[in-house]
Amino acid sequence: MPAPRTSARRRVGRAAACLVTLAAVLGVVRLALPADGPPAGVDRQLAFLRAALDDGAGERAQRQFPEGYFFLHALYGLSRVELGLREPADQRAEALREARWALGRLDAPAGRAPFDPGLTPAHGVFYRGWTNWLRGGVLSLQPAGSRDLAEVRRFADDSAALAAAFGAAPSPFLAAYPGQAWPVDSTVAVASLRLHDALLPPRFAGTVARWLAGVRQRLDPATGLLPHRVDVATGAVLDGARGSSQAMIQRFLADIDPGFAAGQYRTFRDRYVAVPLGLGPAVREYPHGVDGPGDVDSGPLLLGVSLSATVVTVGAARVHGDARLAGALARYGEVAGLPVDTPRTKRYALGLVPIGDAFLAWSKTARPWVAPTPAPPPATLPAWWWAPLLGLLAAAGLAPWLPALARRARRSRVDGQDQSNVMPRRSWRAALWGAK
Repeated sequence: MPAPRTSARRRVGRAAACLVTLAAVLGVVRLALPADGPPAGVDRQLAFLRAALDDGAGERAQRQFPEGYFFLHALYGLSRVELGLREPADQRAEALREARWALGRLDAPAGRAPFDPGLTPAHGVFYRGWTNWLRGGVLSLQPAGSRDLAEVRRFADDSAALAAAFGAAPSPFLAAYPGQAWPVDSTVAVASLRLHDALLPPRFAGTVARWLAGVRQRLDPATGLLPHRVDVATGAVLDGARGSSQAMIQRFLADIDPGFAAGQYRTFRDRYVAVPLGLGPAVREYPHGVDGPGDVDSGPLLLGVSLSATVVTVGAARVHGDARLAGALARYGEVAGLPVDTPRTKRYALGLVPIGDAFLAWSKTARPWVAPTPAPPPATLPAWWWAPLLGLLAAAGLAPWLPALARRARRSRVDGQDQSNVMPRRSWRAALWGAK
């Protein structure tokens, strides 16, 4: 009776081994294919995201993250803009429609609900900066001579309100919430002023210059980068630079002042990009040599790595011309991110966290909107960075079969020894006749 159970166990074991090997082979394929730029599945990611948003993903995200609803819609709209800008002007209707839809959701009460209308500017710099950037993106999709005049006026008015708020503030970092300021939010807002001056008659060069001067006086002394959190009244550093906000800052700073941004990006890359366990690049939440807790901005930290910072750095690297780092981060994510592909959709982490898909789609489509793409910075990641990960995948694919191969090898040795002790029939007869 034990024989059937043994046979069943072997079949189950072989099936499990096949699945592990198949997963390893898929990992090798994903590691080998480019993954950091359009199309690279972004259109299918956006199809998944739109269906998820229609099914209430924004409301569910808001229950998990302070700006979950906002970011899901904003990043969906911005990714649509990014893809639309790659199309001829007469083929942007879908991108324009979807970006306007996302912006409309942010302009609605649900989009404004978490933000205080009593701040300056109204609803705070986070809300006003991101919506202004998306509004400028909507205008970018339209030919200059045929832009919607109401959208032009709204963009101009909102830009003026932001500039006035920066002009009246004692610090370059405006409040996102009452009594709280994060420099990353003001960076997005100032980038939107630069976008205004690229699309419409320039008005805000002085505002941008004063902002940059104030920023240079308030850098984090430990890293030389923009800090994570500051005193809302003075701009004094409360929390030093962190990966989750730095990745975003580097994405937008390139459109504000490319020269200043280049130095900031190289410092960020040197201090925060790591290769945990030697398997592939990732981005730390705290600089090398410093450890700290994770929070709602960074997410859980594994070996000091922030997944959110790592994903957003794909986009930061792209706008800085750092194709090697952007490609490596994206390819590593294809292996570790548990992507699920269908003919029409693509999602990561089995589709359980749509906001992660939104950040990744936005990062994969990144390129400067105002400044030209700079020359690539000197590479710090070796071209063969993938070799240890490839070796691990190969070992994982072979490991389930090693016991069976070892058993077969032992049987072969035993059979060989048994055969050596038995004289072949013809040899026995020859020996017998020879003896006679």
